[in-house]
Amino acid sequence: MSRHAPTASGDPEQPSSRAAERPSGRAADRRRPLGTAYDCCDNVVVDNHELSLPSPTPAIVPAAPTPVATGAYASHGASHPGENPFGDKPRRPAPAGGIRKRIGSALAAIGALIAKFGLAIKALLVALPNLKLFVTAGTALVSVAAYSIFFGWWFAAGFVALLFVHEMGHVIALRREGIKASAPMFIPFMGAAIFAKSLGDNALAEARVGLAGPILGSLGAAAVAVVGELTGSSLLIALAYFGFFINLFNLLPVVPLDGGRAAAAMSPWMWFAGLGVLVALVFLDPGNPILLIIVLFAAFQTWHRWQQRKSHSLQQAAYYRVAPRHRLIVSAVYVGLIVALVFGMSETHILTSGGHSFGSI
Repeated sequence: MSRHAPTASGDPEQPSSRAAERPSGRAADRRRPLGTAYDCCDNVVVDNHELSLPSPTPAIVPAAPTPVATGAYASHGASHPGENPFGDKPRRPAPAGGIRKRIGSALAAIGALIAKFGLAIKALLVALPNLKLFVTAGTALVSVAAYSIFFGWWFAAGFVALLFVHEMGHVIALRREGIKASAPMFIPFMGAAIFAKSLGDNALAEARVGLAGPILGSLGAAAVAVVGELTGSSLLIALAYFGFFINLFNLLPVVPLDGGRAAAAMSPWMWFAGLGVLVALVFLDPGNPILLIIVLFAAFQTWHRWQQRKSHSLQQAAYYRVAPRHRLIVSAVYVGLIVALVFGMSETHILTSGGHSFGSI
């Protein structure tokens, strides 16, 4: 029987016990102490668990909030929050100072736009009187072009000039009444018109405004007739005839013609007589659309004015109250104009002028 050498602790060495307790595989490598794995080294101190260093306490790092992926990043799924999967660096939010600069620039641009708009409005207000002139000149040119189709350029220009003189008589009378009137506006084949808030405070003022147009228009036609007689110009004589005729037609006693304005001071019943004359003219010339338009407009105006007068209000009674002396003066001027215009037409009537026939007039 053999003997074994004693160990450091005094116990007999058991050579077969380590082989029996040694685990196999990777578990043995993990749990094998350093002294056992490396027999050539003295690792007793390292293998002593009582002398091992304490494990460091892990630092607590607050978890960053996971950003919500939007747009292209949401579809591809970024590996890190806020990181572009295509390799681009994530955009940093603009600083607060940059946002304030952008807002300030936008406000400055809006202020500049408002200033430019204000200057444009101011320029328009300054040019408003010239705008009236442009309207008058523009519509006059259109009328000249329309009349030239039938009568030629020279006659058309002269005819529009006589219409302008007629309308300026109304404008002057309105200003004498203290009423602001618009510039004349020409309507091809319908003549011309002016616009005002009212024609006066009473029927007498309305009659003065209405008769002022034919008076000044008749004087203009007479001046053209005199020049035509002195120069022997058949064109000017024919033009004077048309001027007399237009002013005479406007003296028909029906609103809105000038004769209807005078009839308001003489006798409003005359409106129905003038409307009857217009209807008769339509039957005599049924193919004239201009006459038909005038009749329809006159019928509406007559009905409207008569309904107002039938209200028997104090305002209407005061408006149509005209002194007998003033009524007589208006009647004398009205009849005198008719006589003078008929005489002027008889003296200037010619059958032809410049190749144009006026035999039907």
